[in-house]
Amino acid sequence: MIEGSQQYWRWREYHLVFPEKRPKQSSIITAGVDIGSVSSKAVIMVNGEIYSISIMRTGSSSPDSAKKVMEWALKDTELKLSDIHYIVGTGYGRVNVPMAHNTLTEIACHAKGANYIWGPTVRTILDVGGQDIKAIKCDEKGKVLSFLMNDKCAAGTGRGMEVLADLLKIPIEEMGAVSLNVDEEPEPVSCTCVAFARTEAMWLLRRGWTKEKVLAAYMRAMAIRMCNLLQRVGCESELAVTGGQSKNVGIISRVESLLGMKTLPMPEWEKDGRDPMAAGAIGAALFAKALHEKAKK
Repeated sequence: MIEGSQQYWRWREYHLVFPEKRPKQSSIITAGVDIGSVSSKAVIMVNGEIYSISIMRTGSSSPDSAKKVMEWALKDTELKLSDIHYIVGTGYGRVNVPMAHNTLTEIACHAKGANYIWGPTVRTILDVGGQDIKAIKCDEKGKVLSFLMNDKCAAGTGRGMEVLADLLKIPIEEMGAVSLNVDEEPEPVSCTCVAFARTEAMWLLRRGWTKEKVLAAYMRAMAIRMCNLLQRVGCESELAVTGGQSKNVGIISRVESLLGMKTLPMPEWEKDGRDPMAAGAIGAALFAKALHEKAKK
């Protein structure tokens, strides 16, 4: 492939099914559909356990993205959409999930999903989405106690990383590791807006900075921004990171260093579906189960 034609921003889309969770006649089957600004996620649960998960890029139409990601989650499951007892929509495009019985905010769903992924010890969640960052405090049941959100620009979020990946010609899923290949941490970049950060990155490259140093400066700036939000909400251990940047080791390691606190480890999500990127859809599917059981009573 010619280097110039490679889409460095394109992250991996995937679909997983866990056949050991196959539904029986008495099973409660629920689903959560999280339509974010950059990615769409769908999770199907059987009796509150993950059966299928799909993650793909959000298209220009939220309803179409919801249909496509749900269809992909159903693939290879022997289920039809009509077999699902209750569906909850969440995320940026939650009001445009045509098959949803109900909708809930991504804040509530990420807290519930983090509680499922890591357990009841989670007290603070940093959710780095496609276009915003959220700091959430929750109790032992995953109920939101307070939150703060920074949505003024997309710097440090999934969209910001996509822009830098194409500028620096580094695959987006490798950027975190590449940013750690510096002898010492540079000063953080001064700009937080994606457009200006891109301009500043180009200026630094022209000054002779390596790609690794530019990335380190950018990720340090974003980690500082995230830690400020966490400290304002009152960060407590244990701290979980959700969203696409939960897999960015460059961001995670810098957040840990600045806070003097370890984040909860990345689960073996390919084995059981407990993917922090899909925390919102996982939480939505859990809420769907509770709402279905309430309606039956």
